[in-house]
Amino acid sequence: MEGVRGPDGELFPPEVSPGPVTVAPGAVHLPGELGPERQRELLAACREWSRPPAGLRTVRTPGGVMSVRQVCVGRHWYPYGYARTVVDGDGAPVKPFPAWLGDWARRAVAAAGLPGPGAGNPGDCGGEGDHAYDIGLVNFYARGARMGMHRDSDERSPAPVVSFSLGDSCVFRFGNTRSRSRPWTDVELRSGDAFVFGGPSRLAYHGVPRTRPGTAPAALGLDGRLNVTVRVSGL
Repeated sequence: MEGVRGPDGELFPPEVSPGPVTVAPGAVHLPGELGPERQRELLAACREWSRPPAGLRTVRTPGGVMSVRQVCVGRHWYPYGYARTVVDGDGAPVKPFPAWLGDWARRAVAAAGLPGPGAGNPGDCGGEGDHAYDIGLVNFYARGARMGMHRDSDERSPAPVVSFSLGDSCVFRFGNTRSRSRPWTDVELRSGDAFVFGGPSRLAYHGVPRTRPGTAPAALGLDGRLNVTVRVSGL
């Protein structure tokens, strides 16, 4: 996918405001979905969620230790399932999922042009029952952190996944549903961007091969990158 780059190499610099960008069928990049005020609101919430108990933790998988640190709300993710408590950490009950974050996710899905609340389709992303957004995963990327290619397959619901970015820009690699290898598309995500993937792209492999340290908006006061991924568990 080709994009417009500014003099500092950023994709979609501030003076350029493209609409939704379709990266693959069912996968849509929403540049600037969150304005400065909502970015600050989300960052303040992440800082509260990161406090113990059930706070920010280092994640250990069968393959090793992840370079990103993580905190969850609604349900706790661990390799490879969900629980109501931090079973691989301090054992505390996970913090509740805020209704406003589900509202933000549904608005992003609508902006992406994907089936929304009340559509009556498989994977409907409405706000009731098995289709309510009820999980928030917050990943913190310090300098040098990355995320390998993986897919979000521990949920029982096929509803679209919504990702919000805060802080440093990153290269977001969106692949295919068959394997971790090519073909893939690299998208630069900036602070305030959202990325939605559902339908035929719901189980696509994706990852973050690198971030761009020092690119966070100065007014945000964040050193590093936060990614808030919102999901429907179907549990």
